[in-house]
Amino acid sequence: MFNVTVLKLKDIIKFAIEAIIVIVIILICSKIYNKNFKGVMKDSIHVMSVVDTDEENNQSTQIEEFKTAKYFEKFIDTGLSSTKIINKNENVELSKKENNNELVENIEENIEENGETVPVEQTEISENLKTEVVTENPLKLVYNAEFKNVKIKNETSYELGEDVLNPDVKIENKNIILFHTHTCESYTSSEKYPYTPTGTFRTTDLNFSVARVGDELENNLKQYGFNVIHNKTYHDYPSYNGSYTRSLETVTNILKDNPSQIVWDVHRDAIGSRSDYAPTVKIGDDDYAAQIMFVIGTNEGGLWHPNWQQNLKFAVKVQQKAEEMYPGLFKPMLVTKSRYNQHSAKYAGIIEVGATGNTLEQCLTSMKYLAKVMDEVLKN
Repeated sequence: MFNVTVLKLKDIIKFAIEAIIVIVIILICSKIYNKNFKGVMKDSIHVMSVVDTDEENNQSTQIEEFKTAKYFEKFIDTGLSSTKIINKNENVELSKKENNNELVENIEENIEENGETVPVEQTEISENLKTEVVTENPLKLVYNAEFKNVKIKNETSYELGEDVLNPDVKIENKNIILFHTHTCESYTSSEKYPYTPTGTFRTTDLNFSVARVGDELENNLKQYGFNVIHNKTYHDYPSYNGSYTRSLETVTNILKDNPSQIVWDVHRDAIGSRSDYAPTVKIGDDDYAAQIMFVIGTNEGGLWHPNWQQNLKFAVKVQQKAEEMYPGLFKPMLVTKSRYNQHSAKYAGIIEVGATGNTLEQCLTSMKYLAKVMDEVLKN
């Protein structure tokens, strides 16, 4: 005898439908899994690939990268020196290596607090204040050229005569661009502005780096009616090498839509092993301000730079007015062989605000006086 199983058509259809449903569910789950897996892999590969575009997109991209990265590159900590400049031909990296430093683990906390511009109180500033340089253990400031009340240390073979230095320039608009090739440069921690460094006199926290000094200058300039764009893109982090190449790209992009003659790269100075060097000027009875130094590049290093003399003339014009109003606010100007991206604008330059020994509050104080000087310069 044979056992014969009779399958009804209804049961076959029911079984087929159930099988199809199971297959569809498996396919859907598989697609979701593959999509998520690919997304994770894509994010992991992208961790250290940052392309500088505009400030907002660049910083938000970097913040996500900082949070997911398992390691960070070392800083090669450099800065301009008032006493010695080492010239490089790699699109002009600045001199003086301080140290290679691993970044500390609290970088995520610092970055989350970044980017807030702190408003400044508008105050009247007198032009007739007693001014006195009060730097403790000062360095000997050497200069070999002079135009009226402006002293200059000329490190080039060019002769800086009156025809080169005479500030016979006209400013056609009140547009100013501020940026930072070395955005993470910072100062001596103080009771008012304590911070956790992420390198030797460096921090990724924009509230305590030279970017905060740029905020102060921006806000003070705006009070005098200047149109200011302040870019705080990290150009020296996570990699220090190539900082000037990246900052040039940033400035070039800004200038496409914002025609400006005045373009300043705001730094802080660093003097060899003298980490306590704090060039300071006392203005009036209570204000202690970090001294400022112009650094103006030329084409003697071999890079195309047709307008370096215009850059120099404008710097002389500003420093000349500063010496009339607040003598000692500026140290002797430095004229070098390298270009420092100053071919980007008619009146471009580097301003070094303070040095490693200065506190942040001293540097913020000097910005209100610099803004006042700029107001007087552009009135003429």
